[in-house]
Amino acid sequence: MNFFRHQEQARKNSIWLVTLFTLAVIAMIVVTNLFVMLVVGGIQGQWTEPGLPTLENIDWQSFMLIGLGVTVVILAGSLYKIMSLGGGGKVVAESMGGQLVQRNTSDHKQRQLLNVVEEMAIASGTPAPPVYLLAGERGINAFAAGFTPRDAVIGVTEGLIDNLDRDELQGVIAHEFSHIFNGDMRLNIQLIGVLNGILVIGRIGWEIARSPFRGVRHRSSSSGKGGSVAGGIILVGLGLLIIGYLGVFFGNLIKAAVSRQREFLADASAVQFTRNPQGIAGALKRIGGLSASSYVQAPSASEISHAFFASGISSWLMSLWATHPPLTQRIRRLEPGWDGSFVLPSSTSHAPREQAAGSASAAVSGLAGVEQAIDRVGEPNDQDVELARATINAMPALLADTARDPWGARALVYGLLMDGQYDQRVKQLEHLQYHADRDVYVLLNKLMHDIDALPPRFRLPLVDLALPALNQLSNQQYQVFRDNVDRLIRMDKRINLMEWALSRILFNHLDSAFHNLPPGRVRFTQTRELLFELGVVLTLLAHAGHRDENQVSAAFAAASAKMGLSINEPLERAQLNLESLDRALLRLQQAAPAIKEQLIRACATGILHDQRITSREIELLRAVADTLDCPIPMMKATDD
Repeated sequence: MNFFRHQEQARKNSIWLVTLFTLAVIAMIVVTNLFVMLVVGGIQGQWTEPGLPTLENIDWQSFMLIGLGVTVVILAGSLYKIMSLGGGGKVVAESMGGQLVQRNTSDHKQRQLLNVVEEMAIASGTPAPPVYLLAGERGINAFAAGFTPRDAVIGVTEGLIDNLDRDELQGVIAHEFSHIFNGDMRLNIQLIGVLNGILVIGRIGWEIARSPFRGVRHRSSSSGKGGSVAGGIILVGLGLLIIGYLGVFFGNLIKAAVSRQREFLADASAVQFTRNPQGIAGALKRIGGLSASSYVQAPSASEISHAFFASGISSWLMSLWATHPPLTQRIRRLEPGWDGSFVLPSSTSHAPREQAAGSASAAVSGLAGVEQAIDRVGEPNDQDVELARATINAMPALLADTARDPWGARALVYGLLMDGQYDQRVKQLEHLQYHADRDVYVLLNKLMHDIDALPPRFRLPLVDLALPALNQLSNQQYQVFRDNVDRLIRMDKRINLMEWALSRILFNHLDSAFHNLPPGRVRFTQTRELLFELGVVLTLLAHAGHRDENQVSAAFAAASAKMGLSINEPLERAQLNLESLDRALLRLQQAAPAIKEQLIRACATGILHDQRITSREIELLRAVADTLDCPIPMMKATDD
């Protein structure tokens, strides 16, 4: 199952979750009605049989009112919880007490963790997600949280970086990247919302049950009738409490059923990513040998227990509520010949185990390389990691270190947008002198020589390294930065596709982080609903890779045929501009995963019609794919 089928399966799982949620709400409406009616006299008339009312004896108006009230309460509780997590993975990590790991940290264990995350992110063709450390948590665990790869974060416990070596750490991080790419994160947040909505009924019952003991009892004890009322209130409250927590019981069963199989899938994806089953198996063995196991003590751990790498909580209902398969079962799937022994923490090596730089020849260039990369969207392998590691080690160290700092990241981006013409560059620098932070402007001038000499193949990896640092800006700093980037691009009164590609990759991720943009929903399942939008994208990409009009037409026809479209001629130039491209991609974000896969393959076909692909064309293809939340692994240009 490839990335796009994973995404489609995740969408179906969400529909299935909504169905189960609806059934749970209906069941709670019926049970709550029967209970309340029994207590307050909602059932009228006589019983035809002991304990059973007839349909004729039910007060349907009361039934509907109570049902509406239960529905509103549950939906409100669910929506409130999901909206409270609207900030994406950052909100989840901070609710767990996570502390952001600074990109320029000097702590060896944290630096090793960030190195692994950066390698896997660049190998995947996506910015490195922010990493949060759960300080003081001695268990070995991790989680990925967010709605999409744009707002994803990775959280790890202190026990994880203290007890795992580099290979084991790489296996766990690869597992979490699988959750990021396979659509599991959004499903996890939906599960949190569903359970919170059901739990609200129990919380209301608790508040009702104890209300007579908070002042009401003094008034109620003055008469027998008052005591009877208080008793009735307590009974109603206890009933709702029991109903609510029974709902939570069955809700947790749903959560467990949805989550367990996803863990096996993520383990398998991690092995494909690293080609090293011993890495993730070793991490699981260390969990089994550690007294703290994988348990997380944070109060909100139970809410996101299904998002952890391994079971984060323990309870007497663990066998029923287990959101993860048993450790032994997961290990045996990875190592069929395992002898059943766990690894004690005393055998952990804390010495640096940074791997040597790989060869940049790991990726194939040209048409075959691009097609292979698209086949691995969301599912990179060990060769992609090798190429990413080689790229990071080969890029200028000064620029790589600069990209990891919030000040330096801004200077680096400004530098990448500097015009090649002297007059235009002078205007750009004059603008920044008065509209950028002075320290950023000074740093930019120091970096310009290195940026000008930068080989094109390092541009995207440096942007991927810079994005986590840019995420640390304040809202005011980000707005200034965004305005400056827009101004630098538009200053020459012409916007080329390469500048657009860089800004699109930047703001696709940063706007989600700073403006809490809602995740897109699938609205279009047929290509005929998006013919104009598809035509805009394919036409512009055909022009990007070819200058001769005949070649443009031929490239467009090949791309259109790849998608099975009925349009054979590119759109007129009057219909094309970058604003129309942005509008087209905004609608294409809402296309079904199968359409996105077809589009990316068609884009590659159009660009590669001349049997070559440049670094800048790779940037353009990556920008389109990035907007569609489809992370393409690294590709080699034919001009490298």
